[in-house]
Amino acid sequence: MNIQTIAGQLAQVGYIVLDQPLLRSQSAQLYSRCHDDERQRFQPARIGRGTERQQLDAVRSDVICWLDDGDGIDHAYLVWMEKLRSGLNEALYLGLFDYECHYAIYGAGAGYARHSDVLKGHRNRVLSTVFYLNEDWQLGDGGELVLFAARGGAIIDTVNPTFGKMIIFLSESFPHAVLTTCKQRRSIAGWFRVRDVA
Repeated sequence: MNIQTIAGQLAQVGYIVLDQPLLRSQSAQLYSRCHDDERQRFQPARIGRGTERQQLDAVRSDVICWLDDGDGIDHAYLVWMEKLRSGLNEALYLGLFDYECHYAIYGAGAGYARHSDVLKGHRNRVLSTVFYLNEDWQLGDGGELVLFAARGGAIIDTVNPTFGKMIIFLSESFPHAVLTTCKQRRSIAGWFRVRDVA
């Protein structure tokens, strides 16, 4: 992991796409954890916060499972992200104090409409991350992440969710969407946070 390269891109353009930042063996283990075979682990995703949380399939139609620090595979990923958090704090003085993340599975026909990761009334999510776990993903399979300009509808970048790829971006700067996927799409979505600021 090259912290200086990541920090430089975040400071200059606000996001970075990394190809294979983790060992392939670690990515394969995470892939094995990201299956909805165990239905009790995965629940329909919701939008909003607190009492305003609701399931709206027209907006977001994935199922999620939060990573478990007690599981060895999940723990190894969280350790890697902790090193990233510490390194970015040192390089950019961001004040990041923790990281939360979940597995996300989108079935064929699912997507997530344009949205912001900064929840209404709160500004504690500073950096968003998505790590992709899709083997043999091809152009035309859909499920791309589209980053938009903060104002207006201009598309900044489109990221194909291929196996082992990661995107890191400033949560407040980039509204984004997951385009409709043509087959099952897996990822780990996460957020580096600062102390909650209203």
